[in-house]
Amino acid sequence: MSKQPKYRQVADALRREIDNGTYPPGSRLPSESELSARFDASRNTVRSGLGLLVSQGLISSSQGLGYEVAKHEVFELNASRFENLTFPQNGDAYSTDVTNAGRRPSQTFRVELQPAPAYQAGRLRVDAGSTTVLRFCHRFVDDVPWSTQATHYPEWLLRQGPRLAEPGDIAEGTTRYLASLGVEQIGYFDEIATRMPTPEEARLLEVGAGVPVLLWTRTGYSKDRPIRCTVTTFRGDLNRMNYEIGDLSARGEDEPQ
Repeated sequence: MSKQPKYRQVADALRREIDNGTYPPGSRLPSESELSARFDASRNTVRSGLGLLVSQGLISSSQGLGYEVAKHEVFELNASRFENLTFPQNGDAYSTDVTNAGRRPSQTFRVELQPAPAYQAGRLRVDAGSTTVLRFCHRFVDDVPWSTQATHYPEWLLRQGPRLAEPGDIAEGTTRYLASLGVEQIGYFDEIATRMPTPEEARLLEVGAGVPVLLWTRTGYSKDRPIRCTVTTFRGDLNRMNYEIGDLSARGEDEPQ
């Protein structure tokens, strides 16, 4: 007899059935009363087992609709090519990559002058609280929240690139725009971390209980100093990143992405 508490036995059995496809993504699980009969357990025990799966991001619950297996239509981002200006693009890298994947991009956008948060200020080598231009995108793939992207530019850069502070999007992308003005990003430093979302992140990304966010910080450099700090926050359940480093001529085209 298993030494696991009964609610964990319920959760483990349902998790196995989700993994083997008995309950595919988007399908509904049996009702609590049906599961109570199946596992010879009280509804409170079943509810605790289901709650464990909710906290792990495997299922979601809706008032009056029961429990549904989470859908995970993952989008793959190639972080090496995302801002490579030699890679053919029409517009910015986000729109290009999503469109090339056969998906539909959309976004909302805002621009404001903002005191530099300590995290971004340290990467931009400016004083915390000094003025930066914040360009903030809330991005979607097929109408599903995909990421938020917050890019801070130091105030000195505005003198060379005044369009950075304009309220609309820059059609060719900010990296191309700055390069056209002689401010070329010749390198970047990436940092990747995961954590649970803040309440605001959970709201913007519609993240369910138990789903972490993936934080991708990219600091871009010209030949002599940093020119921007971008923090992209992804839904952890719908995104995957890869990098291409070195000579990959031995890698087959049909290998997993």
